[in-house]
Amino acid sequence: MNPHDIAGIIPPLVTPFDSQGRLLEQVHRAEVRFMVETARVHGLAVAGSTGEGHALSTEEVRRLAGWTVEEAGGRVPVIAGIIADSTQAAVERAMAVADVGVAALQVTPVHYLFRPDDDGMLEFFAAITRAAGIPVIVYNVVPWSYLLPPLLARILREVEGVMGVKQSASDMKALADLLLLVEEGAAGPNKRILSAVDALLYPSFLLGAHGAVAAILTAAPEWCVELWDAVQRGDHAQALQLHRNLLRLWNAIHDDNLPSNVKTVMELRGRSGGLPRPPMPVSSPAQVRKIRDALFL
Repeated sequence: MNPHDIAGIIPPLVTPFDSQGRLLEQVHRAEVRFMVETARVHGLAVAGSTGEGHALSTEEVRRLAGWTVEEAGGRVPVIAGIIADSTQAAVERAMAVADVGVAALQVTPVHYLFRPDDDGMLEFFAAITRAAGIPVIVYNVVPWSYLLPPLLARILREVEGVMGVKQSASDMKALADLLLLVEEGAAGPNKRILSAVDALLYPSFLLGAHGAVAAILTAAPEWCVELWDAVQRGDHAQALQLHRNLLRLWNAIHDDNLPSNVKTVMELRGRSGGLPRPPMPVSSPAQVRKIRDALFL
């Protein structure tokens, strides 16, 4: 896969569950079709944090990735999330999706309250790329396993198969530093830096981010595609208005039950996202009111 295929607006899909916590295949497939055919996004991601990947089994991740690849039909690349707390578990999950046609893996560092040293962190990602043979995007989001730009540049440069970074944690300085390191060649050639700074997609794109994988994209994909297009053509008046709309929406959904709130946005806009998987709560009445106001409903 050409790393440049991973670019633009790549929504991290929610995972729809029924009241018994079971996957809703047809609901998921319908959302894939909506994203590709109506919202005209540039890629899709599954089993990330917006998709409650921490609560999914390896088999469920495989099924979700397979359904998504099948429905996308080669029209956009699909990224599979890997959220695991050991190298062995991460490799097992990566191997489980290795033959379903995903373009890349989005891998978090370990979530448990432990941070490997820098060499251990590098080897964690190297083991996954060696085993699965699929390009890896480092999802830099875990507060206690946070990777600073110099280490990320080292991983990008030294680990064959690590193609980019999804920078989160509301850290625009890290995003800017990563883009500078890539521009200067310190991270190796053809690397992708994607923004997950939901509140600041507009400046992310202005700084040169190659795209975004962020919850706000799933909540309002059409607005985000319009924002990306506006920045590409230099229409900053429209881009600023879209930024303001997206920021209001982000302020309404940003909470501990973010995936539930994204599903609420979807329902209010006529799309089904199913239920969250317990114990994550559904959106509260107060959250629903805030979201309605942000959507101008």
